[in-house]
Amino acid sequence: MNPATKTASNTPKTKAFSPNGSEFSRIERKDLLTIEHLPTEVIIHLLDRSDYYLEFLKKSGPFQKSKVLEGRTVANLFFEASTRTRTSFELAERRLGADVVSLTPAVSSLAKGESVLDTIRVLEAMKVDAFVIRHNVSGVPKFLAEQLPEDIHVVNAGDGVHEHPTQALLDAAEMRAAMGDLKGKHIAIVGDILHSRVARSNAWLLKKLGSHVTFVAPDTLMPREISSVLGVETTHDLDSVLDTADAIMMLRIQMERQARGFFPSLEEYREQYGMTPERMLRSNALILHPGPINHGIELESEMVYGERSLVLRQVKRGVAVRMAVMEWVFS
Repeated sequence: MNPATKTASNTPKTKAFSPNGSEFSRIERKDLLTIEHLPTEVIIHLLDRSDYYLEFLKKSGPFQKSKVLEGRTVANLFFEASTRTRTSFELAERRLGADVVSLTPAVSSLAKGESVLDTIRVLEAMKVDAFVIRHNVSGVPKFLAEQLPEDIHVVNAGDGVHEHPTQALLDAAEMRAAMGDLKGKHIAIVGDILHSRVARSNAWLLKKLGSHVTFVAPDTLMPREISSVLGVETTHDLDSVLDTADAIMMLRIQMERQARGFFPSLEEYREQYGMTPERMLRSNALILHPGPINHGIELESEMVYGERSLVLRQVKRGVAVRMAVMEWVFS
C-alpha cells in the first residue's frame, strides 16, 4: 500500500473537547494530521492555549512541569533531519510530564530493514500512548494512524510536501500576537512553494482565519494547481506585494529536494526573491521564516534579528504550541 495515496484527515475517534470544557457539535478526533481538515474553532483553541503555555514557560522554573501527561508515553519518530521541530516536541512532552522516547532510524531496527509499520507495532506493544511522526513521504502519519487502535494518538510533525500542522499553528500564533486578529490581513508566502509543506499548512490555516494569502515564487517553483486547490492568489513578482503585505513569510530553498533547472542560480534567486535591505526599506511588513535559513539568499543575517523579524519568536513559540497540541490530542 502506498501511503501517499491516502487522503489526509483528522478523522476523530475519541471524545469531543472545547476550550470551556463543553463538547463541540460532535467534533471528535484522536490525531492531528492536517490543518486542512481541522475545524476553525479547534485552531483558535490551540492558538489560545499556546498563549497560556507561553506564559507558563516564562513563569515556571527550569524543572517545573505540568502533570497533564503524567503517566503517558510519547514516541517521537523522525525519519527526516530536524532540530527545531524535534527538540520542541521533546521539550513540550517533558514539560507536560510525559515519558518520552525518541527514535533515529539510523540507530534503530529500521536500519536492519524493519518497516515503519513494524516499528510502530513494536512500540505499540510496549504501551506507547502517542506517536509524533515526521517522514519524507506524504501521507505516512495518516497511514500509520489508520493501523493503530483508537486510543493511540498520532501527530504529524511534517510529511513529505503535504503538511506541517504545528508549524502553521506557531506561525499564526506569533502573527496574531504581533498584529491582533488576522482577519483581513495580507500574508505573502515567498519561495520554494513546490516543495513546501509549511506553505500548504499556512495557507489552509490563514484562510480559515480570514486572511488574504498570496504565494510568491518563480514559475518553476509554483505548482500549477495550487491557486485553485488552496484558494490563494499567486504571483511571480515579489515587488508587487511589498506595499500591501502585513507579513511576509520567507521559505527556505530546499537544496536537498531541488533538481537542475528550477532556477538559474542562487544569486539570481536572491536578486528576484530574496528579502534584501532595499526591499525591507520599501515594506512595513513583519518578517517570518520557518527555518533553517539560507543566510544571504532568502534573508540577510541582520534581518533575521531585526526589530520587524518574528523568527526567534517563532522558535520560542514552538514549545508552547506543541504543548497545546499534545494536551489537546489526549483530552
